[in-house]
Amino acid sequence: MSVFTAHTAETAPPAAHPTIEGVRDRFGFLPAPVALMAESPQLLAGFLAANAGFEQTDLPPLEREVVVLAVATANECHITVALHTGTLTRLGASAELIAAMRANTALPEPRLEALRQFTLAVLKHRGAVPDEELEAFLAAGYQPRQALDVVLGVGAYTMSTFANRLTRAPLDPPLAAHAWTPAA
Repeated sequence: MSVFTAHTAETAPPAAHPTIEGVRDRFGFLPAPVALMAESPQLLAGFLAANAGFEQTDLPPLEREVVVLAVATANECHITVALHTGTLTRLGASAELIAAMRANTALPEPRLEALRQFTLAVLKHRGAVPDEELEAFLAAGYQPRQALDVVLGVGAYTMSTFANRLTRAPLDPPLAAHAWTPAA
């Protein structure tokens, strides 16, 4: 059952028009998740603002992608996994790292695996990460600020993945090469 409308710049609520146009200009097309989220201009703007904040954290791009993929695979969001697989590819991530991220299995680099495990702990414990898991994250060379940066990424991508799943957002054709389905 689909009760959500995939909006265009013309059909979306007026408050979403500038956001839709900006996203369309950035991607060269209007991604289905954005068209569907536009039903709630506040959700769309909130996600994009949270994501912009996350992109400004001290975590380098590859590490931010580890956070995003950990959330996306845990929340079983095929769109976010596909989109961010493309991002990992553009960043030059190894095929081994990408495959492990998509399979939600241990990463080949210990520091990145510590980040993935911490992200999953934030999700699992709803922020109340046990001391030993926080200590393992910090022992991998991360700082307390970066633990909070992970919380920002988890929040942004929980919004996105939940909205994508709720609206049953389809995979856009440009992402087909990175299609993903959760393990059974």
